[in-house]
Amino acid sequence: MQTVLITGAASGIGLEAARLFAGAGWQCVLVDHNERALHQLGQSLPSPASAAHVLRTIDLTEPEQIASLGDGTPALDALINNAGMSDASNLPLADQGPAQMGRLLALNLAAPAAVVDACAALLKPGARIVNVSSGAGLHAIPWRGAYSPSKAGLIAQTRALAQARPDWCVTVLAPGFVRTELVDGLIQAGRLKPEGALGKIPLGRMAAPEEMAQALLFLASPGAAPLSGQILALNGGSSVYGGSQPLPPATLQPLPLDMPVQLEVCGGDGTPWEGALPSSAAQPRYAACLDLSPLQREAAGLLQAVHAAAARFAARHAQQASLTLLLPPHAPGRWQDAGDGAAARMLVSTLACEWGSRALRINAIEVPAAIDRSSLHPLLRYVCGSAAQYLTGQTLVCSAAAPGALR
Repeated sequence: MQTVLITGAASGIGLEAARLFAGAGWQCVLVDHNERALHQLGQSLPSPASAAHVLRTIDLTEPEQIASLGDGTPALDALINNAGMSDASNLPLADQGPAQMGRLLALNLAAPAAVVDACAALLKPGARIVNVSSGAGLHAIPWRGAYSPSKAGLIAQTRALAQARPDWCVTVLAPGFVRTELVDGLIQAGRLKPEGALGKIPLGRMAAPEEMAQALLFLASPGAAPLSGQILALNGGSSVYGGSQPLPPATLQPLPLDMPVQLEVCGGDGTPWEGALPSSAAQPRYAACLDLSPLQREAAGLLQAVHAAAARFAARHAQQASLTLLLPPHAPGRWQDAGDGAAARMLVSTLACEWGSRALRINAIEVPAAIDRSSLHPLLRYVCGSAAQYLTGQTLVCSAAAPGALR
């Protein structure tokens, strides 16, 4: 049995994560300031056979309360800093004083570091730490106070922690527009127009909180080790879209997040990847293609390899399928060839924008030459599969230095 601590567990993404982890047999340490909602959640969860879930009512803007997390909390396999808040005042930043910004910064930026410090002695070797940032940490959102700065700070803080503690796996989840209670409140208050948001999302829809929970379950698992220090931008492609025209809304409903996958491996020797997605006789199945052909190319031919792989995939799949490309890592070479790799990665993002309305996804993974291929199987299961239907247009960079990843 594994144990996870989740902050902000009584609502939104945290609530769905608690349900998913508990259903998967994890012992959950659930932290929230809303005592009533927290205990209602605790009573609704299935309990592990060997240990009960732990409920902690804590105000994460109070450092002395955070420090108490070290008392009575069991040893942890994973820690998820999910708690956060937005600014509801709609005041320009220049009109806000330190006191008004203080609570938001305390919860969104100071608390995650304080929670890690309070629980450091409880984290097992190889523990996974996931900080939930936001797409607002990648692109500024005005009229929401210090929300974007706080989330950008959390991303930088996460990367610094990953460097300081290479014995842990430290990642960032950056959700896009998720239909949580917070987002519903912004819509009802007229501060978020759904049609405006959807027009910037290649997949043409907001995410369900359950999709973020699936990502957290993966990032909290040992299989996330090759991504330590990285951002998983789970936003339907909004972070890669730079067009001026509104994108079309989705016309297809997402498929079940636990749908079995039919994986096709092409473009090279598929033997090292055979265990990534076990075959299933169940029907229907989510169609996924893993294309190895770009992995064999030198920098000067990478753009053409990505384009050819995409053309083959598009000719075989009309809708609701995923293409995952394996790319060689960036390596110094001739300056004349330096643009080809960047062009190939931008091609992945551009294709995601063009394909999104049909729920066709494309992502790439940079694979270090020294990495054990089997260590990437959990990552491929997530990226290729139905649980990641809101992930598109991203290039994930794997680290060969991740614990257990080297041959």
